[in-house]
Amino acid sequence: MAFICQQCKQPLQLDASLVDLAPSAYDMIVGSLAPQQNTQPPPTSEDEKLTQLSAPSSAKAAWKSTRQTNHPRAQGKLPQRAALLPNESFVILQDSVINNIPSHVSSPTQARNSPATESGATTPRKELPTDNTDHVNPSPLSHHLRSTQRLLNLISSRTDVDHPLCAECTHILLTSLTRQLEETKKEYEGYVAFEREAKKEKEREKDGLSPQEAQRKISRLKEDERIAIEQVREAEREREQLAEELRSLELEEKALEEEEDDFWRSYNSHLLKSAEQSSQLASLRATYASDSATLERLERTNVYNDAFCIGHDGVFGTINSLRLGRVPGVPVEWAEINAAWGQTLLLLYTIARKLDFTFENYRLVPMGSFSRIERTTGDKATYELYGSGDLHLGRLLHNRRFDFAMVAVLDCLKQLMDWVKSQDPSVEFPHQIVKDKIGDSSVKLQFNQEEAWTRALRHVLLALKILLKWTTSGNNG
Repeated sequence: MAFICQQCKQPLQLDASLVDLAPSAYDMIVGSLAPQQNTQPPPTSEDEKLTQLSAPSSAKAAWKSTRQTNHPRAQGKLPQRAALLPNESFVILQDSVINNIPSHVSSPTQARNSPATESGATTPRKELPTDNTDHVNPSPLSHHLRSTQRLLNLISSRTDVDHPLCAECTHILLTSLTRQLEETKKEYEGYVAFEREAKKEKEREKDGLSPQEAQRKISRLKEDERIAIEQVREAEREREQLAEELRSLELEEKALEEEEDDFWRSYNSHLLKSAEQSSQLASLRATYASDSATLERLERTNVYNDAFCIGHDGVFGTINSLRLGRVPGVPVEWAEINAAWGQTLLLLYTIARKLDFTFENYRLVPMGSFSRIERTTGDKATYELYGSGDLHLGRLLHNRRFDFAMVAVLDCLKQLMDWVKSQDPSVEFPHQIVKDKIGDSSVKLQFNQEEAWTRALRHVLLALKILLKWTTSGNNG
């Protein structure tokens, strides 16, 4: 037979004291239990009480016979008392215990009623037959298990908890019962205090009051009652007013919550827009900074210096690496000289246009290696600003027009130099121009030495470089 906990349904191993439980201990446990609650009226006679006992029928018959054979003299001598329950007067043995009593053991009644005891004489006693076994066989384990099961069923029927229980469930049950006991104690203390106050009130009432005092007390209590009722009504009115205010506040709170939701939605929208605008602003600022840096770099960059790079190569003045002039021993092709004059005329034309300056009597026509100068007054002649090395009769006439063109360039250069000095007196030119000479050298090729002509052309390039620097420096306003 297997036992399980009636709460957690886990298998149990019973204690050895429950497995081998003596009948007396069994009856003691049963007697200590609370009486079973039932709706039947309590038994009035001893037979009915005996019938309700959970005892073997043989034990009940023995108890009845004992009650019927009571000695009259003993009953007369003893004082009369209430009848005891069977489990209060003696221990009721189980059938298994009664059946296991050895047959050679005599009962106390037989020992008292024997003749030897009454006369005091010793007579030989016949030996009872004995078996070969000296001890009685112990009860089987199933009997003890059934007894334990009946005990557990009885305990379960007398209490509100089913048995058996494991150690953990027992601990939980004890904790719950302890808590109930504490609550019951508190309730008991409350009842005791109430009873004490009730007794004091009853004692005060016993002292008694005169009719006038009682009437005054009644009037006072009625007045107190009326005041209390008025206070209750006032409190009710205040409660209703507060409830109305609470409803209005709830409506206002709901409206504020909706307004707050709208505010947060608008706030989030503004945040998103602000973040987008901040991103755009940062992008624009970065673009502006980049463009400003580019502009500053471009402003520092002089494109004219790159387009018109004026330098020197020995005794030659150069513009964009083109030599301008001729010297003995260093043959310079006329194609290079003509290209250099075309770049020189273009530079002079560019400076005049940038400064919005108009030359008098001349108009520059830069056309590369075939540039020319046109006279705007008088005969309006045209002078070619390029030479040739061909040997023919018309060369003299061509060189003459070439000299007029170089003198015209020198005149235009002088006009521009004078205008710049009038704008900025601090500008200094190292060589002055007088008619066909710049410095001490003439720009005419005929009847002139090549070294002097080359030096004059170098001075022309130097004057143009000074003009270009002043034009691009920003000092011209």
